[in-house]
Amino acid sequence: MLDYDLAEMYGIETKVLNQAVKRNIIRFPSDFMFQLTNQEDTNLRSQFVTSSWGGYRFR
Repeated sequence: MLDYDLAEMYGIETKVLNQAVKRNIIRFPSDFMFQLTNQEDTNLRSQFVTSSWGGYRFR
């Protein structure tokens, strides 16, 4: 599940969800949220020319 999905589920903007997690990181399990490294992001984007599911293509 992506941050976009959770934000939609709670009826808030994605950036609001991400800010809340960052501000209250101690309240979330350590594996709740992660960010791709530059290399992972590059590898993922190189595998998909166009996105069939829509959404964001940035880490």
